[in-house]
Amino acid sequence: MQGLSPWFAMIKSIKGILIYTAIVLIASAVYFGYAYTVYPTLPERETFLSEIGEGLGEAGLWALLFIYARTLLKLVMGKGPLAKRLLPDYSAPVAASLFQQLLSFLDRTHVYVGIATVAIILLHIAMMGIPMQILFFPAVLALVIWQGVFGLFLTWRYTPKELKKFSYLVHAQFLTGIMIGIFAYFGHLLIDN
Repeated sequence: MQGLSPWFAMIKSIKGILIYTAIVLIASAVYFGYAYTVYPTLPERETFLSEIGEGLGEAGLWALLFIYARTLLKLVMGKGPLAKRLLPDYSAPVAASLFQQLLSFLDRTHVYVGIATVAIILLHIAMMGIPMQILFFPAVLALVIWQGVFGLFLTWRYTPKELKKFSYLVHAQFLTGIMIGIFAYFGHLLIDN
C-alpha cells in the first residue's frame, strides 16, 4: 500500500481536471444523443477533396497528439507552471535524461507543429464540408482558432506585454485540448454513422 500513495496523491491533485473532463464528456454525450435523434444522417461523399480532407484529418489528429504529448510529458516531469499547480509535491524521476531530451525537442518544435496543426485542421474542415448546425464542429473550429491566435500572440515580437501575459494564460490550457478532443470525437461519431 505504501507504493501506491504517490499515485493517490497525484490523482488527488489532478482531481479538478478529471471532474472537468467528466462534465464535458457527460454534456457532450447528452448533446450527442440530441443531435443523433434530431439531425438527419449525412450521405457518404466520396469526392477527391473529401479523400484529401480525410487524410488531413488523420494528420491533424497526429499533430494534436504530438502537441499535447508535450503537456503530458511536462506533467510527468514536474516542469512548467501547470505541473507546479497540479502536482506541487511531485519530483521528477531520476532517470529523466531521455525524457528531458524529448521535452527539449518538443519545446523547440511546438510553434511549428502548432502552426501546421491549425492549418491542417482548418483545411480538413473546409475540404470535408462539415455541417456547422451540429454544434460540435463550430466549437472545435472556434477552439482551434482560439489556440492559434493566442499562440501567435505569444510568439509575435510586437505583441504588447499585457496581451502576451493574457495569451499565455488562455493558450497554455490543457482544458482546451480536452474540449477539442471530446468535441471532435463525438462530432465524428455523428457523421461517421
